[in-house]
Amino acid sequence: MIKQDILEGRHNTIILAIGSNLGNRADNIEKTKFHLSHFCNFLKVSKLYETPSWPDKSNPKFLNSIIECKTKLTIIDLFEKIKRIEILLGRKKNIKNAPRTCDIDIIDFNNSCKNIVHNGKEIITPHPRMHERNFTLIPLYEIKKNWIHPKSKQKIDILLRKLSSNSISDIKIYQTNDIIKYAKI
Repeated sequence: MIKQDILEGRHNTIILAIGSNLGNRADNIEKTKFHLSHFCNFLKVSKLYETPSWPDKSNPKFLNSIIECKTKLTIIDLFEKIKRIEILLGRKKNIKNAPRTCDIDIIDFNNSCKNIVHNGKEIITPHPRMHERNFTLIPLYEIKKNWIHPKSKQKIDILLRKLSSNSISDIKIYQTNDIIKYAKI
């Protein structure tokens, strides 16, 4: 008899950050959401936010969104799938923080702290720099006003207050009417 894994069939609650600063950025994010929907059940999705590229503001501006969803995938399987989506949508191996068509980060996985090395890559949750990023905190606050950082135990509103005034003024809600919606087939 095969012993069933205690976590098998369990739905994990995750928070993902998605972004794009090359090509049709809004379309790239919609395509990313379409591919994520094959293994994630979306609970909440933030608006799109536009920010200057970091650390080089001369690069194209980013569009970003935060998604809260449920999945049966383990953190390693989730990581592998999101890396495949990034490649599918045109992300190239490049220097760190280079412009890209698709960027997906695991911000939170079951509101827990994890540090896993898989195939030479480190998977850390909560994302180690998320508390410094306006493009993560502001959309996350939009959909989860009571979220608490699993490591620091600080509420999101406290983390937001720690952002610089320049960081707050650099982010704008992105308005467009030409986003293509990709329906499940």
